[in-house]
Amino acid sequence: MAAPPPGRPCWSWQPQRLCELPAVRRELRRSLAQDDVSASAEQDELHEQLVLVLDELLSNALRHGRCPVAAAVHRTDSGWMLLVSDSAAQVPPHPDPERDPARGGLGLGMVADLTSAHGWCSDGGRKHVWAVLTSA
Repeated sequence: MAAPPPGRPCWSWQPQRLCELPAVRRELRRSLAQDDVSASAEQDELHEQLVLVLDELLSNALRHGRCPVAAAVHRTDSGWMLLVSDSAAQVPPHPDPERDPARGGLGLGMVADLTSAHGWCSDGGRKHVWAVLTSA
């Protein structure tokens, strides 16, 4: 367990159902486009990875955690940090390397591959899963 690094809050959501995730993804894409005026292929790729990781962490929280679920995007000195929390503080995130890829469940491995740092901690009855994506 590790606490997330510091960051400045930018955007947040509190979805209650999986069907809300497309709207969260659209809002994040729109917010990133407005925030980052220096568009480049590298920035576009980083933004898409940010959206993908947020979607994965949120869908895991909604499927395997306990409501209320909350998500936030923070700006760090080197890029972005995603923070997703739920009320299942005693249920750690755990990848299943033995799982048949056809059954899904490979998202935490993908998160690890796309991020420069990731972890989780719990406090006050909440589990916090975080991931950092670094700008080029």
